[in-house]
Amino acid sequence: MAERTRPQTLAWLRTLSGELSTATLKRLDDTLPWYRDMPPGRRSAVGLVAQAGITSFISWFEDPTSTPWIAADVFGAAPRELLRSVSLQQTLQLIRVTVEVVEQRVKDADESLREAILLYSREIAFAAADVYARAAEARGLWDARLEALVVDSILTGEYDSELPSRIAALGWNGHGAVSVLVGTAPRILDVDMLRRTARHLDSDVLIGVQGSRLVIVIGRVDPAEESESKDPLPFLEIAARLEPGFGPGHLVLGHEVPSLVDAARSARAALAGFAVAKAWRNAPRPTLADDLLPERALAGDPLARSTLIARIYKPLQNHSTELLTTLWCYLDNGRSLEATARELFVHPNTVRYRLKRISEVIGWDATGAREALILQSALIIGSIADPDGRPQK
Repeated sequence: MAERTRPQTLAWLRTLSGELSTATLKRLDDTLPWYRDMPPGRRSAVGLVAQAGITSFISWFEDPTSTPWIAADVFGAAPRELLRSVSLQQTLQLIRVTVEVVEQRVKDADESLREAILLYSREIAFAAADVYARAAEARGLWDARLEALVVDSILTGEYDSELPSRIAALGWNGHGAVSVLVGTAPRILDVDMLRRTARHLDSDVLIGVQGSRLVIVIGRVDPAEESESKDPLPFLEIAARLEPGFGPGHLVLGHEVPSLVDAARSARAALAGFAVAKAWRNAPRPTLADDLLPERALAGDPLARSTLIARIYKPLQNHSTELLTTLWCYLDNGRSLEATARELFVHPNTVRYRLKRISEVIGWDATGAREALILQSALIIGSIADPDGRPQK
């Protein structure tokens, strides 16, 4: 075949454009199962992309400098939702089939046309990757804003009817118990590391930055099959594994709550504990918000006061006045068994037995210095709140 001039080649390509589009759609139907299985509307949209690619190549061949951003020409013909239904891999398959059809039809053309097809196919592949990267980036920014909104709703406790759908849109996999972890945001936040660590611990997380604070809502997920025999990790251990992702300073874990919709209570406790953690000189990292109940109560946290009364003062008062009196005496006498025994006119072993019973009833051990402070705070606050409450002689 005689070699054509560039204008002749261009005119020839324009006469072939309809034939190339038809052949491309038939080849797509013959070779790509995912294309055959598409609804008619989406098949049509994919076909438009293929036809736009051929038309754009002809325009680009006429003047390679006229279209610096070819993605707008090709992918602008498709509806926006096509990006959500066709993967990048499938798009590259579409490009390959289209290029194969064009190459086969022009195989007898001059070398410059074949080189132009190779160059254009490379550019269109890079353009496709760029389109999907931009879409992923936009999706990531949208997810980040939505996640920040959900975390803010949890912190403020201002829920609305849309919260469950927002949580579902984020792909939250947690179920059952939830706990909220509050610490200082690092200079560079590695969100991917935090999520990866959580996944390895059979957990899911929602992450939000509130000023200088980093807030993570932790929920357990169904374990993988190979780990089903293991007991779920305590939230405190999960928090310890997430600790490297926080900045310097205190790290406080709120108490466990039954579900995500109850997470506001855990968040309030964690935030209140974080605000006063500096008052505990040897506070571990992370520390439980319930271990900061005295400091929180002194700072005016009503949740801490009600927790001290409900979990310590009332159970002892309802269980046995004898145990409550023994605890008062033991703490007032500087945790001395002998002094307490003398005041109560009992044997020191009796005091020791009662202290053990107190620990069984409320879960705190009065013989430890830190727990003694918690218990004494509970007795003081409980007696203030109780009109009949007073230290027993």
